[in-house]
Amino acid sequence: MASSNKKIEVILDDQTPNKWCVSLGEETYKRFISITNPIVHKVFGDGSLFSPMLFGKFFDPSDAFPLWEFESDVLLSHLRSSNKSIVDWHHTDEGYILKAEILGNGKNNIQVHVDKGKVVEISGAWKQQRDSKANDWKCGHWWENGYVRRLEMPEDADWKNIQAIIYNDIFLEIQIPKIQKGFDHVQGKGVA
Repeated sequence: MASSNKKIEVILDDQTPNKWCVSLGEETYKRFISITNPIVHKVFGDGSLFSPMLFGKFFDPSDAFPLWEFESDVLLSHLRSSNKSIVDWHHTDEGYILKAEILGNGKNNIQVHVDKGKVVEISGAWKQQRDSKANDWKCGHWWENGYVRRLEMPEDADWKNIQAIIYNDIFLEIQIPKIQKGFDHVQGKGVA
């Protein structure tokens, strides 16, 4: 079987007002995950990038998380010990890399946004929308229709050059280059 990859457009200037303004609370999440819908369990279950329990305790995925301040082996040790980890991240001298398996209904509709150069936002709908207002689900009880993970950008991130690639419709890779020392990003040229 041949592998395929597709570059995802990273939207640098998202104009959706009031998105993620409704927080997912822990009790609401417990009620929601108790639903016997297998897609809900795949999208929000153990090990998923979009699970509020990804980091070992409840954390609303619509709140920005400082992911790059932590080592994945430490933060995900509870999942790795039970082979439930489908997320990984690391950084090199050149940049930051996040890899995750995207579970759900088999249809990839993932979107990647950068919010004011400070937050990278990965989201998508797991449920078909009944009306044509496609982004409205982000402004209410978003978990009933979609998923999100918001991550704080590192201070040295070159957020204007972020790349997102989906492999075989299930593996997502986000690449965030680091700002090159000695390079003026405003002028776009080397600095002596």
